[in-house]
Amino acid sequence: MRRHLVRLLFALVCLLTAPGCLKRETAVQRGDREQVLHRGMGSDPTDLDPHTATNIAEMDVVSALFEGLVSEDQTDLHPVPGVASRWDVSSDLQTYTFHLRPEAKWSDGSPVTAADFIASWRRVLTPSLAAENAGLLYVIQGAEAFHKGVAKDFSQVGVTTPNAQTLRVVLEHPTPYFLSLITHPVWLPVSLRAVSAHGGAYTRGTGWTRPGRHVGNGPFKLKEWRPNDKIILEKSPTYWDAAHVRLNAIHFYPIESAETEERTFRTGGLHLTYGLPFGKVESYRSNSPQFLRTDPYLNTYFLRLNVRHPPLNNEKIRRALALAVDRKGIVEKLLRGGQQTAIAITPPGLPDYTPPAGSSADLTAARALLTEAGYPGGKGLPSLELLHNTSANNRLIAEAVQEMWRRDLGIEVKLLNQEYKVVLAERRAGRYQILLGDWVGDYLDPTTFLDLWRSDSGNNHTGWGNPEYDALLFAAARTADPAARAAQLQKAEGLVLAAAPVIPIYYNTHVFLAQPSVKGWKPTLLDHHPYKHVWLEK
Repeated sequence: MRRHLVRLLFALVCLLTAPGCLKRETAVQRGDREQVLHRGMGSDPTDLDPHTATNIAEMDVVSALFEGLVSEDQTDLHPVPGVASRWDVSSDLQTYTFHLRPEAKWSDGSPVTAADFIASWRRVLTPSLAAENAGLLYVIQGAEAFHKGVAKDFSQVGVTTPNAQTLRVVLEHPTPYFLSLITHPVWLPVSLRAVSAHGGAYTRGTGWTRPGRHVGNGPFKLKEWRPNDKIILEKSPTYWDAAHVRLNAIHFYPIESAETEERTFRTGGLHLTYGLPFGKVESYRSNSPQFLRTDPYLNTYFLRLNVRHPPLNNEKIRRALALAVDRKGIVEKLLRGGQQTAIAITPPGLPDYTPPAGSSADLTAARALLTEAGYPGGKGLPSLELLHNTSANNRLIAEAVQEMWRRDLGIEVKLLNQEYKVVLAERRAGRYQILLGDWVGDYLDPTTFLDLWRSDSGNNHTGWGNPEYDALLFAAARTADPAARAAQLQKAEGLVLAAAPVIPIYYNTHVFLAQPSVKGWKPTLLDHHPYKHVWLEK
């Protein structure tokens, strides 16, 4: 009788909970129960070295593995104490003194010291590392001279350690956004001892970032990395604030196909997607709005034109291509996620700055420029090649631009589709003609977009340079008056828009899917989400 009652009760429970009674527990359900976040990350990282990280996938992971002097508030990203519990700023705003927590430790249990930061920044500024973002350290006195080999003695760089828990930084000039700037991964500390144990400390790709070798100081540590499959981080017991970290683990999935990622989310495999196929936005908006997120995002999509490759060394051809892009059509007919047309590089909404008004689509002017360049109606112009990664969304944008230039200018364009890692390698080597890409702001200032196009920028990749542009950025960095500084930056941006080594297309929003169980994932303009403040609720 007892057995019959048990069976009857089980049958009643199944009926009441159908159709899920006999279904296997999904990764999301298990994750909600065990505090394990499952997140799509777009592409597989090439490395997990914060000093050479250049794409969002890498930065998302390293932000959980490392912590800098300051961290970011989870709501609006204003600087809050990190490894440094407090800091002092001199009256001339050029000297910052950081006081480090004695309880800050590496994942191997050793203390994090001021000397670790200095050694890490020296590593970034050593040319052999070829760190694309080394220029972000140029605000430090003497850093640029050391990086460019003008000065050989690192002791001339404005960083000192009065003691193990004190770090003093002297800047070249007042930098109002300095505390936000140093949250960028290139400023994060690494354990030189751990790096050197597996190869040269000043060369990239040595393998020190693999599981079992990796040493970090963030709220999570690296447990597993299966390329093109999964990266697993687990909560670090040595992190100074481990008591307030609520997630036990984070599983990152490098799914380049937005369609595959959306299916994985729909079947309970992901808490968060990296993106969403353009064609699915309206469906989710109408039928499942509880999952759809369209967050603001400091992100511009554009085309890089490699001016080292004829015929793109001809400014008239570049300008013609820029004038023949129907940005409104792309935003309204293709994207449909709240994006805005972009006729400048810097997005709107940055403090104390309004971007200059670039040129919108003008087919008459575009055709006239082609004629002046010697290619009326596109006749005689060799076909061009447009490189993009395997993202289906990027393919749709590339196909739209390809058709615009064919239909309206008579220019044939071949599309080249490569994996994201290959695209990054080709971009770094300059082996492309036209490249579809984007840039996400690293801090809330227009220079996060405008510094890209300096002649010496490691992220330029177009071959374009202009001494007047460089001089304007140099002067703006040393101008205290906000209005005068903005005018210098606007003039500089006008120069790069007129020369057209870059063609802005649209200002992006972050369109993605999120399970309602994810808490603490606030919409932020830089799309940063400090993982120590994220948790899951069933």
